[in-house]
Amino acid sequence: MKADGFRDMTLDQLDDQLQKLKKEQFNLRFQRASGQLENTSRVRAVRRDIARLLTVARARRAGGAKSAAKE
Repeated sequence: MKADGFRDMTLDQLDDQLQKLKKEQFNLRFQRASGQLENTSRVRAVRRDIARLLTVARARRAGGAKSAAKE
């Protein structure tokens, strides 16, 4: 998913999506270890999606803290 898709989500939705991606990452690692993984590029895509999601969530949390401090 592109970062724009993550920016449209709320923090709760981002946390839920992070859980789903972490679970998928675990399953992909398990499949790779057992030799059942067919789509090896999915491992990289999921890892990058997690990084994008964490970046957006961290920026949103930092931005929310800054705007609350200004008030």
